[in-house]
Amino acid sequence: MQIQVLMFKQDDPKKCTAAKLVKFGMAKPIKKTTQNTLVLDPFAKQTLLFSDKELFDSVTGIDCSWEKAEQAFTKNFVGLKRKLPPLLAGNPINYSKLNKLTTVEAIAAALFILGYADLAHKLLDKFKWGHTFYDLNQNLLLDYSKAESEDDIQSILQDYRIQ
Repeated sequence: MQIQVLMFKQDDPKKCTAAKLVKFGMAKPIKKTTQNTLVLDPFAKQTLLFSDKELFDSVTGIDCSWEKAEQAFTKNFVGLKRKLPPLLAGNPINYSKLNKLTTVEAIAAALFILGYADLAHKLLDKFKWGHTFYDLNQNLLLDYSKAESEDDIQSILQDYRIQ
C-alpha cells in the first residue's frame, strides 16, 4: 500500500508528522490527489471500512492545521473520501482528545483498519509517542477492522460509550 501526503504547510515544520514521513521515505509528497487513492477526510459522509480495501491502491493524508481543517477539506479532492471512526490522539499536543489526530496517526489508523498493521507500526515507530496512539486505541482499531457497516461502527461506539 502506497502512502501519500498532501501538505498545506500550515503548522510548525518541526512538529509536522507528514514531513517526517517524507523525510524517511515512508510517504510520497503529492500536489493533488488521484482517482485511485483513499483520501482521509474527517468531514466525509462515509466511515472507512475494511471492505473499502479493494477500491484503491494508496492512502492519502491531508496535512493541515486543525484550525484551518474545514477550509482545507472544502477543496475538491478526487479519490475515495472516507472519515475514520472515532479514535483518541496519542500525540503530545492533543493527547487523548477524540479525533484530533496527527497525519501519521490518521494514516496509521486507516492502515490498521485495512489490515496493514505491520506498515502502520512502522510509521508510528518513527515517533516517540507513536506507541501511545496504538496503546490508547488498540481494542478500538481491532473492532473497527471487523466492522462491515456503519451500523457496526455505531454498535462499537455504544459498546465503548463513545459519543
